[in-house]
Amino acid sequence: MSVAEFASLIALLTSLVALSIDAMLPALPQIGADLGVSDPNDAQLVIGLFLLGNAFGQLLFGPLSDAFGRKPVIVAGLSLFLIGCFVSVIAESFSVLLLGRVLQGVGASGPRTVSMSMVRDLYSGRSMARIMSISMSIFILVPTLAPALGQAIMLLVGWRYIFGSFIGFGVLGLFWLLLRQPETLAEEHRRPMQCATLVNGFVTVYRSRAALGYSLAIGTMFGAFIGFLSSIQQIFQDAFGVGKWFPYLFAILALFLGVASLLNSKIVMRFGMKKIVRLAMACSPVVSLAYLVICLSVADPGLIGFMVWGALCFFGVGLCIGNINALAMEPLGQIAGLGAAVVGFFSSFVAIMVGIPLGRAYDGTQLPLITGFVLLGVVGLGLVYWAGRDSTQDTDK
Repeated sequence: MSVAEFASLIALLTSLVALSIDAMLPALPQIGADLGVSDPNDAQLVIGLFLLGNAFGQLLFGPLSDAFGRKPVIVAGLSLFLIGCFVSVIAESFSVLLLGRVLQGVGASGPRTVSMSMVRDLYSGRSMARIMSISMSIFILVPTLAPALGQAIMLLVGWRYIFGSFIGFGVLGLFWLLLRQPETLAEEHRRPMQCATLVNGFVTVYRSRAALGYSLAIGTMFGAFIGFLSSIQQIFQDAFGVGKWFPYLFAILALFLGVASLLNSKIVMRFGMKKIVRLAMACSPVVSLAYLVICLSVADPGLIGFMVWGALCFFGVGLCIGNINALAMEPLGQIAGLGAAVVGFFSSFVAIMVGIPLGRAYDGTQLPLITGFVLLGVVGLGLVYWAGRDSTQDTDK
């Protein structure tokens, strides 16, 4: 395939995760009401348990792809994702719905993790970062449009049909992969799936300051945004009373992430990944601290202030995401599939452990979320500088 088509396929395969999260955001209150959820914060589990399944699924699909090839493992993941969607469509209780969400999370981890291995099979260094940035520029259409799509489907035919749209996208990705994408892992490069292999993968990442540090930094960055995604519907609807404008305001924020990702694809070859990541990771804690001080000492900046803060944080993530994933994967070229699984698990597990409590800390105001961004941003920035001191890595990355 051409670079553009390959990047588009990667964007679709990885976007199933974002689609499965963002399209559900407008429907959380209605799901809670229809399925008898008493605590409004419990509806956030529709997001949190999907991410939990996604984290643990990466440990399964990464080693499987090293043993059996990339394509068959992505097909298996997409199939499990479709089964989870069907379970959620027919769910008559909140617990069954959550079971379907866990299955969706596990299944979506297959295309998400293994597609990154496909990129690493074919590219490395700044070229890999460029492909991932192009994919992110296409991928950003999903979080930009998904909340509006979810709200439109919910208002027209009900929230269960949102899962039907997931089935449609999953089937599209399945057939596109089968018909157009060649296998990227040759037979002679495959590794048998063994428990010892998985343990060795963890040891390899743990012993690499770059892989471990950047993986944990990804976790802190996405932990803040899991808290954001879990509580943003409540913040917009309850704290600011935006009503049906929620998906459009969310789309505005997501556009800043997409613009930054596109900008990164243009400048990464000139400035290198490390310089951009350090600058971008500093954006969130600095902006969040300034905004928190304004909220506490001056006056509530209202919706406009919140949007400015969110736009700047999203822009920083957009500059960072393609580069920091490439930096984490760079030392792991010989175990790309397993490496992607371990890096994804480390980062996702950290993100879930800090992100779910951050979202559930919602108290009717934006202050817990902003405070979380300050603290996690400082930790993430420290991890980036620590990882960048790995003497085995090219300092020009």
